[in-house]
Amino acid sequence: MAAQRRNLIQSHQSWTDDLPLCQMCGVGTAPNCVYGPDGKGTESHPNEDGHLRFRGEDGCFLYGVFNGYDGSRVASFASQCLTAELLLGQLNSSHADNDVRRILTQAFDVVEKSYFETIDDALAEKAHLSNFLVPHNENVSYHHPSSQNQKVQERLKALEQEVSGGATAVVALILNNKLYIANVGTNRALLCKSSSDGQNQVLQIGRPHSTDNEDELQRLAALGVDSARVRQAGQIGGQSSTRRLGDYRVKFNYNEIDLLSAAKTRPVIAEPEIHGSQALDSVTGFLLLMSEGLINALESAHGPEQANQEIVAMVAAELAQQNSLEAVAQSVVERVKRLHHDVYVSGRQRATYCSRHEDMTLLIRTLNYPLADGALTPTQGGRIYPVSVPYSNSQSTSKTSVTLSLVMPSQGTLTNGTNTASTLEEGTPTPGSQSPTATLQSTNTQTQSSSSSSGDGSLFRQRGSQAAQPDETGRVPPYVDFSQFYRLWGTDHSDGQSTQGGLGPQ
Repeated sequence: MAAQRRNLIQSHQSWTDDLPLCQMCGVGTAPNCVYGPDGKGTESHPNEDGHLRFRGEDGCFLYGVFNGYDGSRVASFASQCLTAELLLGQLNSSHADNDVRRILTQAFDVVEKSYFETIDDALAEKAHLSNFLVPHNENVSYHHPSSQNQKVQERLKALEQEVSGGATAVVALILNNKLYIANVGTNRALLCKSSSDGQNQVLQIGRPHSTDNEDELQRLAALGVDSARVRQAGQIGGQSSTRRLGDYRVKFNYNEIDLLSAAKTRPVIAEPEIHGSQALDSVTGFLLLMSEGLINALESAHGPEQANQEIVAMVAAELAQQNSLEAVAQSVVERVKRLHHDVYVSGRQRATYCSRHEDMTLLIRTLNYPLADGALTPTQGGRIYPVSVPYSNSQSTSKTSVTLSLVMPSQGTLTNGTNTASTLEEGTPTPGSQSPTATLQSTNTQTQSSSSSSGDGSLFRQRGSQAAQPDETGRVPPYVDFSQFYRLWGTDHSDGQSTQGGLGPQ
């Protein structure tokens, strides 16, 4: 059986190829990225995330997001095996909540054991070859030749790549129109409920199994692990998760890890925390499953305080403009990616947290939530008006400018599923009332922005001693030139309307 699983993984086949995909969800992804001094990004490794989104029989739906590390092997295996353990006849509408929770827990246990079965032979070979690896000793002349040692080392390295790695998982099951969430690790599930007045209530389902989770620290302490040291270290075996799938090093060799050496039994586990059931009969909204990479990218850029509200606002904004869930999910991921990059190149306080991000995955499942009638993308949702922004390269004395494109939606744009008036109300905006930085960070569902720059990435940095000084009224000259923006907006909206109360300085 182990050999069959191994051959299946090495091929491009899947246990679940014949299962129908759910059409009521969309998935967006972005690869990992490391930024250079010039703000340009490069991938440091192939994408390691995984996801699943299947429609089973008897009103059963299964979704999941998997955050892999040290390779995609575990995430890929788990997404296939978990589906096979849940959607091939194991669940039906007659199951009560306790039955569903038991089946979910058993499925994760089978995934963990089945994965280790696939690497049994490689682990055995690795242990066997380790006995032939002779330490270098200049005083001993009768050891194996160094060339043989080198071959052994090369084979051990290849075996290590084959068996290493793990994954965290967040899985959502909908059965009998009830929601169950199974979580192992540091991914996140959010349930957004929309009220009749357009307000969104955001519920995070469960807490991440991380080294700052008090319940997890207590669990580790009960096993004999020094929880204070775990909290201080912030990681176990290179990862912040205290529960994960795979990762043989912390599962089988934990006694050799100083932080875990006092544990009475295996401290890092794959047992899921099950939440639910949550009735969905009267719910209008959407469910979000997010990989740790997406969460960390947004929190690195803006802090963790409002991350859940921000991602929900982004999703609601895209749902109001696009008629494809796939496009919605991908647009949100791209927005987070752009925010993260913009903070890095800005040089602001949080830029030091944004030098890189991991793979990002977002799965959106709507719940009686209407999509827009027409697809309006960030470049199709309205006229693009240019704004001139000063730009100074610290490496040069010359001054240039870049263009910040403000996309202004048309009259009557749908926002949060309701018809709204024009984006800009009557009145005179103050040019300096909102900086370009604040505009880039905005999660307002009615206005989107994008930017492009070149040079050393010092866009929007403080101008230091070059900053303009206040005049006698306490004001400074406008930093951003909106004159062309006002001119084009006025031209497009001058169809007989009075200029009183219009845009621009009066």
